[in-house]
Amino acid sequence: MDIKNKYVTIKTNINGAPKESNFEIKVENVSFIIESEDVVVKNLFVSIDPYQINRMKSQSSSQGTISFATAITPGESIDSYGVGRVLFSHRPDFKKGDLVAGLLTWGEYSIVKEGSLLNKLDPIMGFPLSYHVGVLGFSGLTAYGGFFQVCKPKPGEKVFVSAASGSVGHLVGQYAKLLGCYVVGSAGSQEKVNFLKERLGFDDAFNYKQETDLKSALKRCFPQGIDVYFDNVGGRMLEAAVANMNSFGRVAVCGVISEYTNATTRAAPEMLDIIYKRITIKGFLAADFMNVYAEFLSKTVEYLKSGKLKTIEDVSLGVESIPSAFIGLFNGENIGKKIVKVADE
Repeated sequence: MDIKNKYVTIKTNINGAPKESNFEIKVENVSFIIESEDVVVKNLFVSIDPYQINRMKSQSSSQGTISFATAITPGESIDSYGVGRVLFSHRPDFKKGDLVAGLLTWGEYSIVKEGSLLNKLDPIMGFPLSYHVGVLGFSGLTAYGGFFQVCKPKPGEKVFVSAASGSVGHLVGQYAKLLGCYVVGSAGSQEKVNFLKERLGFDDAFNYKQETDLKSALKRCFPQGIDVYFDNVGGRMLEAAVANMNSFGRVAVCGVISEYTNATTRAAPEMLDIIYKRITIKGFLAADFMNVYAEFLSKTVEYLKSGKLKTIEDVSLGVESIPSAFIGLFNGENIGKKIVKVADE
């Protein structure tokens, strides 16, 4: 089977903020040698996520922890969560034309080896295929599992979400509101602040770029303290949140995007607060929550169908747009889940 495949790769390791010059679009005439366990997938949608920058570095402590975080070798294709349609398969569990979701690549086609993440999609669910990359995919599972399994929230508690207009944050805030919590989010523009309050129903939100003192900003928003902090950014925001937390507060560390491209912004929360207030700080990955995937999917589908949960997607078109879409994550350009549509369904 001969196919011309266009895909994205990095030219060299990236140890700072990503730039267009770090990436290359390659086009190869590939003669796929189909082994009995291989599935060839035509990619339709692929996920664009900030954690990928840690895989592109020459060294990161994350790279040896889990298969999803392994280092990306310059010149090779980059795997990411995505949705596609089976083009060819020798495996009995997949046939040509099946819609699938799993670890695909930032390109037009993927060869998925046996043992790699790949699942059939149920087309009768009635949602856009892109939802399976975002709200019904790992972004949604991260939000649901991180909030309910790590934060262990109770109705009426006070919840703070940073990067609240992002792919995970905008879902966490809505899950918290559905539970009956008081929810405040931070974001990087007035447009995003308005979006959180007017579209998603957050109780309050603030533009962190306009605050000279984050601790005071959080004190203003939470005069009675914070019970739960869902952290997507790390750095000074984590320090400020810990300073305003109540006793037995919980911090779920989902991401530290402020630290991914600048090591000088690393957080140094007040350890006395953590000790004397008995604050729990826990990091997690979406893969930790596969045991609640069925529960997450059932609840989220119910909320989406009833209109109680809104998901926002920022969709770019074509493989060529992947580098700029990725770079935009670190410039705060997106609202909601960043996705690239590779091909028509």
